[in-house]
Amino acid sequence: MSETHDVTPENQILLNLLSGFYWLDEGLQSYIRARGWPSVTRPQSMVMANVVMGVRYPSEIARRLGISRQAIHATLKSMSEMNMVKLVDDPKNMRVKVVELTETGEAMRRDAQRAMKLMTEELVRRIGQKAFEQTAATLAMDWGTPLSFHPEEVATDPSSPA
Repeated sequence: MSETHDVTPENQILLNLLSGFYWLDEGLQSYIRARGWPSVTRPQSMVMANVVMGVRYPSEIARRLGISRQAIHATLKSMSEMNMVKLVDDPKNMRVKVVELTETGEAMRRDAQRAMKLMTEELVRRIGQKAFEQTAATLAMDWGTPLSFHPEEVATDPSSPA
């Protein structure tokens, strides 16, 4: 017998955000493939998004994605083999490498930007301009630093394991 859970905005927000992310990422992947580019994995797509946002240090990309440095280097290696990115010396610290888009990566970025424009237009058609603007504004807000809970703070939570 399955458990029944209360479906409230509080316990659905993460799943709804994730669902929206998947909708956009799957549309992006479809557009990229239709343009003749090789398939890109979700981690590769997320690396590209971070580089485009100006995050260029592999360690910072790994931190933002919640993956190990080894995983980010494996992803960057595969992207380098696809000629999407390259690692170059950081002009501020020659002992450190930073990620740069190659010409191919830059062309893929332009196509991805076009895909996002088309998907945004479709989303506005589906949910309306006002709902889109409210959602975009809410997601663009600074939510502050993530909460950090300690065992003694949550010890009295009735849903916690005994």
